[in-house]
Amino acid sequence: MSPVTPTSHFHQKSILITGGLGFIGSNLAISLISQGAKVTLIDSLIPEYGGNWFNIEPVQDHVIINISDVRDEHSMRYLVQGKDYLFNLAGQTSHMDSMQDPYTDLEINCRAQLSILEACRKYNPAIKIVFASTRQIYGKPDYLPVDEHHLLRPVDVNGINKMAGEWYHILYNNVYGIRACALRLTNTYGPRMRVKDARQTFLGIWLRLLVQGKPFEVWGGEQLRDFSYVDDTVNAMLLAATNDAANGQVFNVGGDRTIPLQDLAQLMIDLHGGGSFTVHDFPADRKRIDIGDYYASDEQLRTCLGWQPQVSLETGLARSLHYYQEHLAHYL
Repeated sequence: MSPVTPTSHFHQKSILITGGLGFIGSNLAISLISQGAKVTLIDSLIPEYGGNWFNIEPVQDHVIINISDVRDEHSMRYLVQGKDYLFNLAGQTSHMDSMQDPYTDLEINCRAQLSILEACRKYNPAIKIVFASTRQIYGKPDYLPVDEHHLLRPVDVNGINKMAGEWYHILYNNVYGIRACALRLTNTYGPRMRVKDARQTFLGIWLRLLVQGKPFEVWGGEQLRDFSYVDDTVNAMLLAATNDAANGQVFNVGGDRTIPLQDLAQLMIDLHGGGSFTVHDFPADRKRIDIGDYYASDEQLRTCLGWQPQVSLETGLARSLHYYQEHLAHYL
């Protein structure tokens, strides 16, 4: 089935994006602005969480920005009112941070999600919510590709709290009729991703070091992964928002193919026209929460919503490299 991009559905619709100055939120905002939507962004701009003013530079005069924390119940109560759609992308994404500071992860990825849903239930029950979940909640796969029926068995605090946040959304859909769905994202990459550390993804570190002319490390190297270019992820979110068949559902978002990490590293070097990497064993603290091979079955998303990836891995990586060759200084 050919993908259907809802290019006009969002015209003049009122949209709220939590985590709106972050990687996916900003790309989503740019897409929605191009479709004529009225977009409000919420971001706490906590330094470790990926918000960046430069991310929305192309549309900064066309969005409303509220510097607030999703843990602030009073702000959320006000901000959800009158909105047609909520793209709930705010979260603490670092697996290692969640192990070192589990209480903060609990507050942001779990308790704050419940507060957002309560604000919607009391002050805007007609809103449609798309929640950004993660493949991390599956843990170490029992079989591949991983479909939505796979056991949920997170290997870190972040995964447990994201799992709870996801299921609060499904619960409020089922019990209170607040239309909500969740997309389990896997290794989303592209322009505007965090590259100064590995809090979002290791691929950001690889990109930064490659652009800086420095060697990078590949841990393990044989693990299989799939990667979703951010435009494809955004398209999945827009389709989920506009299709009531998504209500109460969870969907895996995959990539165009799987690839071993060593081959991915070499592909990036080939696209860049130079560079080097070394292969190392996992550090002990990372090894404890490594899940081995992982790639998703996204057949349910394709069948239900007509989605399919449009950007090949080669094209997506080339676009990402070009973006950071031009704009790296804004991300350091």
